[in-house]
Amino acid sequence: MLMRTDPFRELDRITQQLLGGTGTWSRPSAMPMDAYRQGDEYVIALDLPGVDPDAIEIDVERNMLTVRAERRPVAKGDDVQVELSERPLGVFSRQVMLADTLDTEHIRADYDAGVLTVRVPIAERAKPRKVSIGTGSTRKQISG
Repeated sequence: MLMRTDPFRELDRITQQLLGGTGTWSRPSAMPMDAYRQGDEYVIALDLPGVDPDAIEIDVERNMLTVRAERRPVAKGDDVQVELSERPLGVFSRQVMLADTLDTEHIRADYDAGVLTVRVPIAERAKPRKVSIGTGSTRKQISG
């Protein structure tokens, strides 16, 4: 039900790490993601440690879910000299194509302990249902 939209994103992420690049709004870095079905909804969990919740944007246009986040540098005083900086700063982005069977009108999102969890319910029309079958003169109308 969920599809990746950019098969080369992981290669771009590794290249950026090796070259020391960070994301910008025009070329965002990728964010790790897990997606799974839990009951009557799909759950998408995205790792965004150190990102302020106000710096996260979630948009849905048709069936495309887009998550953008920005990890900004922590303000340091004049007497601070950075010795090592390995945590990537900048913009992170992820797009997920949602299936037509998902209810994009009722998406929920929570952010806790550096993980953004997006829950997308399965549309009522996509849930399994029983269909009655009539025989001979006792025909029944099939409804769903």
